[in-house]
Amino acid sequence: MRKFLVVLDDSRECLNAIRFAAMRAARTGGGVEVLSIIPPEEFNHWIGVGDIMREEARERIEVHFEVFAKWMRDRQGIEPRLVIREGEPVHEIFAQVNEDPQIGVLVLGAGTGKGGPGPLVTQLVKSAGTLPIPITIVPGDMSKDKLEAIT
Repeated sequence: MRKFLVVLDDSRECLNAIRFAAMRAARTGGGVEVLSIIPPEEFNHWIGVGDIMREEARERIEVHFEVFAKWMRDRQGIEPRLVIREGEPVHEIFAQVNEDPQIGVLVLGAGTGKGGPGPLVTQLVKSAGTLPIPITIVPGDMSKDKLEAIT
């Protein structure tokens, strides 16, 4: 089964990327893998404090994921899988893609503000030639109706 890999973060545009991945997976018989990455700089504290912060970050991610997972189950009939990794985002995305041969497409949401599409999209587009799968970039301000029409 081909899986769509989508990155879950705190950005607004992440919502459209998740919607797109779930709709495409539902229409093509695929799956959705949701990747959330905890940056390493969050834990440069004393050993005990870093462990507590890491666990709190994981709990926040799981709660955030469950909101999207419920929508995917209820509306698209998709059972998504959550993967949490720690490290630099681009490196961890490459690692996940390379470790899971079922991942067929990376789906990213692009910001629409003055700052451009966002740091993750910018960095990954520069490395797209070495990624073994295609990248789909979904505009962050695309309407639900437009997403449904193109998926």
